[in-house]
Amino acid sequence: MKKLSALLLVIASLALVACGKGEQINGHNTNTAYKSIRMIKNRLPTDNRIEYEVSFWTIRDSIKDDAEFLSTVDGKNPLQIVELGKEFYQKRKASGFKEYEQYSSWEEMIAKFGKERIEQDRSKSKNKKDQVDSSRDNVMYKLDNI
Repeated sequence: MKKLSALLLVIASLALVACGKGEQINGHNTNTAYKSIRMIKNRLPTDNRIEYEVSFWTIRDSIKDDAEFLSTVDGKNPLQIVELGKEFYQKRKASGFKEYEQYSSWEEMIAKFGKERIEQDRSKSKNKKDQVDSSRDNVMYKLDNI
């Protein structure tokens, strides 16, 4: 009986330790990093998702070497990723990176991407409505059950 309770205690402890790193990126390999980035993004409030996503891709675009990239993002939480993204943005902008010339600041770039995302969501919802409306005009019936 003592062994069973000790085993349950160890399992519960491991579960709590594993759950404690849910807000950190797992940089073990590229696949786990992308999975943890996606999971963390989905848990963030909608307002913070775009800045987090842009920060991550700014870092990824700046660091081409997988090992260096993974060591840079491993164990980072969303706030640290955003801060790191801002640093990379500033360094690249100061070095004359053409893509960033159109933005006067990090906030302006995030606002532009936010507007683009809203427009994308609107166009997706319009397309879905059009698809639903066109399906009502469809006269094809499933005759499998006859």
